[in-house]
Amino acid sequence: MSKIAEKLAELGLTLPTVPAPVAAYVPAVRTGSYVYTSGQLPIVEGKLGVTGLVGAEVSAETGYELARVAGLNALAAVASVVDLDDVVRVVKAVGFVASAPGFTGQPGVVNGASELFGAVFGDAGKHARSAVGVAVLPLNAPVEVELIVEVR
Repeated sequence: MSKIAEKLAELGLTLPTVPAPVAAYVPAVRTGSYVYTSGQLPIVEGKLGVTGLVGAEVSAETGYELARVAGLNALAAVASVVDLDDVVRVVKAVGFVASAPGFTGQPGVVNGASELFGAVFGDAGKHARSAVGVAVLPLNAPVEVELIVEVR
């Protein structure tokens, strides 16, 4: 078992199958020593279990958990093009939060993904980040996460 697979198991997580793209793109692309993921939604077993705006139909706490799921899907996208043990560091994460008017807790929601990356990769999981509030996301998802990782 790989080092990252062992770490995921310690965290009680299993790397999912990469969710199928919902349009004309691929889940991840490697160029040189970097992997860029497409935005990943909190899809579990092919389904988006929660929809709506964070701060209205979806609580910030639920949004945090959904960002964690989307982050795990982003790791699966990375793993579709390289072995996760070849990740040198998470360079940047971008989290989009479908936000109700007046909701300003996007950074706390996106922490669901950021803290996952730290737990999985340790210091190599510390990254630059943007947490952006948006009016709506594909499929009415509450969150979306994308990654840039450096690889060997």
